[in-house]
Amino acid sequence: MDFGLFTMFEIREGASQAETFDDWFHLIDMAESLGLDSLRLGESHFRLNRAVISSPLTVASAVAARTSRIKIGLAVQVLPLANPIRIAEEAAIVDHISKGRLEFGVGRSSFIYAYQGFNINYQESRSRFSESLDIILKAWRDEPFSHKGEFYTFNNVNVVPKPLQRPHPPVRVAVQSVDTFRLVGGMGHPIFIRLQMPVPQLRELLQQYQEARKEAGFPGPNDVNLLIPVYVADSLERALSEPEASAMRQRRAVLDLLDTASSEENYQRLKRVAEAGYDEVLQSVIFGTPELVTERIRELQEELGLSGLSLDMNPGGQIPKELVINSMRLLTNKVMPHFK
Repeated sequence: MDFGLFTMFEIREGASQAETFDDWFHLIDMAESLGLDSLRLGESHFRLNRAVISSPLTVASAVAARTSRIKIGLAVQVLPLANPIRIAEEAAIVDHISKGRLEFGVGRSSFIYAYQGFNINYQESRSRFSESLDIILKAWRDEPFSHKGEFYTFNNVNVVPKPLQRPHPPVRVAVQSVDTFRLVGGMGHPIFIRLQMPVPQLRELLQQYQEARKEAGFPGPNDVNLLIPVYVADSLERALSEPEASAMRQRRAVLDLLDTASSEENYQRLKRVAEAGYDEVLQSVIFGTPELVTERIRELQEELGLSGLSLDMNPGGQIPKELVINSMRLLTNKVMPHFK
């Protein structure tokens, strides 16, 4: 089981953007020293006072230069918002700087506001995503390539550098809407998921993903990484009370996004997230003592066939830093050893 820290560099209330970068880089240094397996960086645009990672590859480069062990993943690079050749170049550079520690996580996002900001039609997002990923994988091959598609045309392009990992860094795709599980399964890539629906429904969708993989000729078990908020404390009372205000602030912030939901399915999902009470929130997070957190992770691992976790250990970004570090220590010292 891979244990990773997920972050979008959320802004603590009252903190400057400069302080936000400093705080999160310190937590990443702690993740490296404490023994977390991986780091995964989100992408956020145009959300003032929320988060500051608008370019995960830029931050990944900085992380690569200040660490030596931890794997560095993107969760995710939103492919339709940028030129795929540029992404291929920059990701290859990060792979070299990190000495082959990059995992190339990709998606198309379900929020229209980012597309509006870049003046890109969200209705094109799926086709743009597929074409961009195809171009990037071609660009990482040793030989020059040409491409003529719906959105991009390239003639005899030879991207430099090529990635250090051959044939390329591992690719992982975010899946969220119901119809994307089978679609991505047919592509054969490992996936990211969130716990945003009942476990039985999610288990059924993962079965569809597995069936599509097999039908497309991709053998072996599913490779599924779950992104989920986690908080560990010495007592159950502290584990539930200390992250409550921050976690609820994160949920209520989703209200600002309802008007930009990409579909009715996405709107209803976001509405449930935004309006959930804390008791309901606790059904889709893992807050507890080391023993309870271990038990819940093991349950989800067995029910969903998980290969890894991307842990949002400061959901909402407002939990005091010393408490987040204590939670990370308890996770690495008292939870992770049960899965190694």
